[in-house]
Amino acid sequence: MKSFTLKQALTACGGKYFGEMELLDAELSSIVTDSRKVKKGSLFAAIVGERVDGHNFIPQCIEAGALCALCEKTPADNSPHILVENTKQALIDIATAYRLTFEIPFVGISGSVGKTTTKEMIASVLSQKFCVHKTQGNFNNDLGVPLTLFGLEEDHEAAVIEMGISDFGEMSVLAQIVKPDLCVLTNIGNCHLECLVDRDGVRKAKTEMFDFMNPEGAAVLCKDDDKLCEIAEVRGKSPITFGLRGDCDYTAHSITTNNEDRTSFTVKHADGEFEATVYALGSHMVSNALCAAAVGRYFSLTDEQIAKGISEYKPTGSRQNVVKTEKLTIIDDCYNANPASMKASLETLAGFSGRRVAILGDMKELGKTEAELHREIGRFAVEKKLDLVIAVGDLALNIYKEARPSIDAEWFQTVEEAKLELYEMLTIGDTVLVKASHSMKFEEIVDYLKEL
Repeated sequence: MKSFTLKQALTACGGKYFGEMELLDAELSSIVTDSRKVKKGSLFAAIVGERVDGHNFIPQCIEAGALCALCEKTPADNSPHILVENTKQALIDIATAYRLTFEIPFVGISGSVGKTTTKEMIASVLSQKFCVHKTQGNFNNDLGVPLTLFGLEEDHEAAVIEMGISDFGEMSVLAQIVKPDLCVLTNIGNCHLECLVDRDGVRKAKTEMFDFMNPEGAAVLCKDDDKLCEIAEVRGKSPITFGLRGDCDYTAHSITTNNEDRTSFTVKHADGEFEATVYALGSHMVSNALCAAAVGRYFSLTDEQIAKGISEYKPTGSRQNVVKTEKLTIIDDCYNANPASMKASLETLAGFSGRRVAILGDMKELGKTEAELHREIGRFAVEKKLDLVIAVGDLALNIYKEARPSIDAEWFQTVEEAKLELYEMLTIGDTVLVKASHSMKFEEIVDYLKEL
């Protein structure tokens, strides 16, 4: 952290301090919720979780060098602490104050699909000019965003912050903390419909971000999305648009792929065009790269810098990673799934030669239309003329039923049942897509396939 004292944290959260007064002028080295990450000078925030109560770790954190605890109840050892009604809210308040100590550009990113990939690509592009701080992993909620901001250091020159939500009002909380100079929305999909009802609800919730954007800033929107292209103005300005449509501010042509690990294309913008290559597959990756190009040019990067940043992007986690074994080509995309990302992955699979197999699982949090949205995926698999669809899970049964009359398909209720039969269903040379919502634990299938 840059210079930020315990007193500043206390003032920001409005808590009640118990401890030696001289400690208030001490600078914090970090603010953490994980007792394993405590170091000398840390402020340890005790969170009451579903399984673990952070308050139980306060004594050992103080012993490990923590300066003070942020907590909802008095520590057992009565060590220095700031008492608050809600630790998570206190962290939000402190993060809001800490963010205001920086005068660097902040890029806020959200969307139903591709926000993590886009965040990584934007960070890669901006890193060609700036020292960039970015969201790590999936730290994109009302706890993750504050912790991400606490990772900002004095030498950072730009921040790329991912913001994920599942209900109305949540984006307002996050955007009020981040106060983005540039608001990026990748798309509006069918996700979190249990709370957001439909895509109009998703758009309403996502665009809460605009209310807290720097008035001098701008919005960067995907014009390929039918809901986003309806937004003609954000805070009195036309949005910057990207996509594969010809009327976007940033678009692409001459798209080619080697069907293994790269996609090449030409980026076109108002002042010219340049060649770029992303080491990933699928037209949606081109769209993500166009978004990164738009952000890069907004911050005055050259075309050469942008192209280099796009080429240096590396996939993270189980997000469409192509893994080649002696027998199979595995497209590991099992980090998460919703209808839009599922279709994008099936589109990528369809571009491969040879026998193409899709192992698809349940997509969660889709609300009342969940059965139809799964059937839609089954129809899309048929449209792409895949060779085999293996559906796993109660909801995925709808994928199987829709696909089975037209293409080869199988269904299993659990991952364990599927693993028992996969060896017999796959052949050497197959390209296999593995995709489902994270709770389906499809990483077990990926691990199994790697061992075949």
